[in-house]
Amino acid sequence: MIEFEGVGHAYGEHAVLDGVDLRLPEKRVAFVGANGSGKSTLARMINGLVSPTRGRVLVDGLDPAREGRAVRRRVGFVFTNPDSQIVMPTAGEDVAFSLRRHGVPKAERERRAAEVLARHGLDGYAEHPAHQLSGGQKQLLALCSMLVLEPDVLVCDEPTTLLDLRNKRHFVELLQQLPQQVVLVTHDLHLLDGFDRVVVIDEGRVAADDAPAAALAHYRELAG
Repeated sequence: MIEFEGVGHAYGEHAVLDGVDLRLPEKRVAFVGANGSGKSTLARMINGLVSPTRGRVLVDGLDPAREGRAVRRRVGFVFTNPDSQIVMPTAGEDVAFSLRRHGVPKAERERRAAEVLARHGLDGYAEHPAHQLSGGQKQLLALCSMLVLEPDVLVCDEPTTLLDLRNKRHFVELLQQLPQQVVLVTHDLHLLDGFDRVVVIDEGRVAADDAPAAALAHYRELAG
């Protein structure tokens, strides 16, 4: 269970979130809103990348601002640009690197990395240079590097922004099949039909919170 209780956040004098109250038990939740609306800031609070300046966030009863290590064992995060997450020379090494800090033996790391790559569309790419993958493959690699840790929650901050239409659809279809709870920040509204819930953030507040069709209709009205 992800909970936001009276959450506010400001960068200096600029308030980006104000009085956000949400409980998110659903498996597939999307945050949408205009640039600067606060949706990415809200998502980054789930694993403690950003801490609220007012109120609190809870993940299974844990506060990411105070218990960040425990929360990050439960929550994986995928960024907009996969190059910011790729740190090792090959795809297999990059996924295995995620397991190194957990004390997993090398042979086990390599086996689990190969399995997760094969399961999510990168079978046979373990030895491929990571930075020579296509844009869609890089985003899959970033996803695999999180999934190999077997998190309970996966937060994705505009992961389809740099992808073409085909890869956008493939990536979101893959998200819909995962056993994890998924929180997706996106501008790609046409990809959200299969989601359980869409939360519209406008000027730092929740402007709509409903099933996709109703929430997105409200968002389109806001956008004029």
